Amino acid sequence: MKYLLFTLFLFLPFTKLQSQSTTHKLSVEVSVDETLLNSFNRSGRLFIFLTKNPDLEPRQQIWPNPYSKTHIFAVNKDGFPKDKPLTFGPDLNWTKTTEWGLTNVPEGTYYMQVLWDQDSKESRTGAPGNLYSSKKKIELNSSKHLAVVLNQQIQKRSLKEHPLAKLIELKSDTLSNWWNKEMRIKASILLPHGYQKGKSYPIRYNVAGYGGRYTRLNRLLNNNKFMEWWESDEAPKIINVFLDGEGPFGDSYQMDSDNSGPYGYSLIHEVIPQIESKYRGTDEMTTRFVDGCSTGGWVSLGLQLYYPDIFNGVYSYSPDAIDFENYQLINIYKEKNAFYNEYDYLRPVMRNEYGEPMLSMKEFVAYENVFGPSNTYLDSGGQFSAHTALYSPKGEDGLPQPMFHHVTGEIDSLVAKSWEKYDFKRYAEKNWKTLGPKLQGKIYIWMGDMDHFYLNTGTRGFENFLKNTKDPKSDAIIEFSPMEGHCSLFSHKEILIKIKERLKALE
Repeated sequence: MKYLLFTLFLFLPFTKLQSQSTTHKLSVEVSVDETLLNSFNRSGRLFIFLTKNPDLEPRQQIWPNPYSKTHIFAVNKDGFPKDKPLTFGPDLNWTKTTEWGLTNVPEGTYYMQVLWDQDSKESRTGAPGNLYSSKKKIELNSSKHLAVVLNQQIQKRSLKEHPLAKLIELKSDTLSNWWNKEMRIKASILLPHGYQKGKSYPIRYNVAGYGGRYTRLNRLLNNNKFMEWWESDEAPKIINVFLDGEGPFGDSYQMDSDNSGPYGYSLIHEVIPQIESKYRGTDEMTTRFVDGCSTGGWVSLGLQLYYPDIFNGVYSYSPDAIDFENYQLINIYKEKNAFYNEYDYLRPVMRNEYGEPMLSMKEFVAYENVFGPSNTYLDSGGQFSAHTALYSPKGEDGLPQPMFHHVTGEIDSLVAKSWEKYDFKRYAEKNWKTLGPKLQGKIYIWMGDMDHFYLNTGTRGFENFLKNTKDPKSDAIIEFSPMEGHCSLFSHKEILIKIKERLKALE
């Protein structure tokens, strides 16, 4: 899941506006700045962002957040004219995050931004090339028709220049053949202090929290305290690789999928060999490690489990649900509804460290529905979009088959059964006779016992299985920290120190 510090998810929930007696209609007349016409695509999805918080950039509030008080409306449009404005009225079939619509917006002060999602290469609205308007303050005290201009464009990503930072980009023949179009993969590399080409180095593959990109290395490069340590003799001589999280339906999860394609095969047989042949000086498994938090916690553990001969240790923090009998608070194999529990009570999906619910599963999915061109979470590029793309079979409409309905939450038991292939507890249980010996000494998992997204329940289920293993008895280390939340103890420096200690033990 997203670790941004936090990821699956360090997205905080949104709250409903209190009911107000005075409401107004809102329509928006949208035009494109003439300087951007050459890069304007006439087909896309239009988003209107309304927030009460003057300090935020509305278009960037893509996760439920109670402090931003952001409300989002979206509609698909083909044939957007280049040469004249186009009115998007309140009576269109908007998909929205609110119970109210643009026909009855509560009176008040808002900050509005319009985004035109015209990019077809990436799965989310922050993709380079998308157009957006400047933030506009509006006093909604009557029905209004507002004119906005798409006058800005999201720029291409770039990696900060540094002697120890490198960019890897390759065409994946595996994915290109699967998709019948060119598919490219990127990763960034942080070399150790004193790096010498041709020398043999241990290597660490870091997997981001939800949707994290290869450019997250920039955060470390800009962290003076970390870089001072990294460029000292105290830091271990380890190559760091930061894998890219982008995939066709959101995060690729670096695993093979009926919907996204063979990302796992590509990683093992294309990405890793190219990186290591160019930088590492060896391809030994004994000095190859993987780690991550949230989504990265799940992926790193999954890579160790499904490719036990490739990695010699995993450091998994706050992993997404690794036991689908505890898919957060849902037993997907037995329960009938993802939104309501057995007591017909609205199921929370997020809480604070003291257990106070902050957001319901239903609200979270409603948010994702807005970002999907299908008006469902299935192609939203969000958390449950990526889960469904990875775990589910492909549907007849070309989208992943939903495990639960996007509006009612009703669970499809047949689809839920198909998710079992990525249920780590059941996978390990089924294959323990051959898998167990290959995992000895390799598994470290950390979890906060007050994880913000109830992910500790799945990790408890996995731990209970490992405690009862035989031939061999698992020696996995699973640590639960009381009153700690999602990814709260994850640290790049601490991971590198753990790997250094592991390497010393292997000598």
